Amino acid sequence: MRRKRKLKSYVITSLYVVLFLTIVVGGFMISKGMKKNTVKPNYTYVSSIITSQDIPVISQSVKMLKPYTNEKVQVGKSFYDYKADSSQQEKSITYYDGSYIQNSGIDYILDEVFDVVSVLSGTVIDVKEDDLLGKVVEIKHDNGYVTSYQSLGEVSVKKGDSLTQGQTIGKSGSNKLDKDMGNHLHFELYANGQVVDPNLYIDKEIKSQE
Repeated sequence: MRRKRKLKSYVITSLYVVLFLTIVVGGFMISKGMKKNTVKPNYTYVSSIITSQDIPVISQSVKMLKPYTNEKVQVGKSFYDYKADSSQQEKSITYYDGSYIQNSGIDYILDEVFDVVSVLSGTVIDVKEDDLLGKVVEIKHDNGYVTSYQSLGEVSVKKGDSLTQGQTIGKSGSNKLDKDMGNHLHFELYANGQVVDPNLYIDKEIKSQE
């Protein structure tokens, strides 16, 4: 017959202590884990709306200058306008060698020789001397225009030169076609290959041609 063994009092006490510590430590660990799970992530929130900034497109344009700098210069003969009245058209015709020629540009006159300047930046595409027109300079511009300066007495540029707007290209002079006008500059403007009235462009904002 087996005898029942009785645990000693200090053993029981030790068991209670171990059990108590297990409960306390377990509860602490559970509590710590729960707190850890409830910590909010350290996120940075953007409260403002981010939009792409549009870069403004600058429309490049420039004001066409007069082909001279001396303010004493005057218009001696205007561009022949088909829509103008007959009296105005008569003032825009050149008579030469028994023929009437419609003026395809503007003639600027002054008693004294004056500087002739490029109305826009561009490249000299031709420099020549014509029997009727005198010394001629033609300039091609980046914006699709071509200018022709005729009846020059002196030329200070050559073919292929790159010019800035307002740069002197020569001086006024005379020619056989308009010898009665004396010292003057004959100025022509072409847009897309078509001769146009310079008065519609001078001192106006000029935009690039398509």
